[in-house]
Amino acid sequence: MEAFRQFDAVAVPLPQPNIDTDRIIPARFLSRPREVDHAQFLFHDARRLPEGGQDPDFPLNRPAWQPARIIVAGRNFACGSSRESAVWALFDAGFRCAIAPSFGDIFRNNGTKNGLLPVVLPAEAVDAIMAMLEAGPGARIAVDLPAQTVTAPDGTVHGFEIDPFAKHCLLEGLDDFGLTAGYEEEIAAFERRYGRENRL
Repeated sequence: MEAFRQFDAVAVPLPQPNIDTDRIIPARFLSRPREVDHAQFLFHDARRLPEGGQDPDFPLNRPAWQPARIIVAGRNFACGSSRESAVWALFDAGFRCAIAPSFGDIFRNNGTKNGLLPVVLPAEAVDAIMAMLEAGPGARIAVDLPAQTVTAPDGTVHGFEIDPFAKHCLLEGLDDFGLTAGYEEEIAAFERRYGRENRL
């Protein structure tokens, strides 16, 4: 997993509350293996018109926000069913951070395990940042994980909380496999000792 420390990027506002994981990646794409580029499925239906063309009003289809790599969302972002591929779709599209007043719990856990930082800020702060992004499409946000700060387009700095273990894993680029591999010697020693004690 790619480590996360500081990240500065164009941010896109998605003000609607309760954007669920099925909207982020529709269920019919969930059978694709991780090796497939999931960016092509990100907001697949939401960003298209009923007849199939691109919806010019969907934020990620607007030219100023197409380079966006940070999402600023309404409350309860990525709620709904458990699907790690919702994080994969965002990550494969280049997103490394999502900022919202609250997240679906499963998505929040999946995010930190896949290199995507979910940042919870007070609703008033998110609303203020959202207004800046709407007023100035293409505006950037800076995220500093070691300092646990978000710098808004106007320079306002907001602090955020994060679980210390999740922070450590993001800073070191450790997913579950990488974390386990770090204990390879201890695991091998345990297996040898267990084998001796149980005559395996």
